[in-house]
Amino acid sequence: METAIERARNMDASIGERLRAVFEEVRMLNPRFADGVERLITRLTETGAGSGAPKVGEQMPHFMLPDDSGNLVSLAELLAKGPVIIAFNRGYWCPYCRVNTAALAEVHREAKAVGAEIVAIMPDRQKFTRTLKVDSHAPFPILTDMDNGYAMSLNLVMWVGAEMQELMPKAGVNVPEAQGNDSYMLPIPATFVVGTDGRITARHVDPDYRKRMEIDELLAVLRGTASGSSLTSRPTAGD
Repeated sequence: METAIERARNMDASIGERLRAVFEEVRMLNPRFADGVERLITRLTETGAGSGAPKVGEQMPHFMLPDDSGNLVSLAELLAKGPVIIAFNRGYWCPYCRVNTAALAEVHREAKAVGAEIVAIMPDRQKFTRTLKVDSHAPFPILTDMDNGYAMSLNLVMWVGAEMQELMPKAGVNVPEAQGNDSYMLPIPATFVVGTDGRITARHVDPDYRKRMEIDELLAVLRGTASGSSLTSRPTAGD
């Protein structure tokens, strides 16, 4: 799996294509797990998971969360510097999150060039946020949302279900160790672009966690946000 993740990171392709390549590897290595993923995503989609998350044009609720060194980072502090990209991840163990975080790290310089900040949020304990930060060469903060408290306030939390709760440990995924609890609750991966006024100018929320906001689209929206142009995001899952 590590080889597949590294290969996906190095692909000259969209995020969508990179993540599809990762899932094809998952299907080849563990067909039963892949089938469980399909059933989970079908359930989440049919029940409208993530549909209650904050919408474009709404204020992004504030947060103050610890980084991997225990320093508190607030949304207000980040917005004082410029627009903010907020990326929610399932955990350091998630191959899709690892590929996506590495892609964000690659464009961090371009984001900074327009005065923007990037921050990632996940429910893992600090030693594991540090693992993802190092693994992805991320120059931006990766924050711990303990027990999914902030994500829950955004209607971005789901239960993996009994089937995946059984399959994940067999696949080497130890969610209780990562989070410090055995709830098997995970955030729905999401990306928000927030202007300096605190309003959301773009978002991508999709219960299919194999899909993330395309980097080119993200940068285009970010440039528009930084220049003060009108909202430009296209509808995404849950909008």
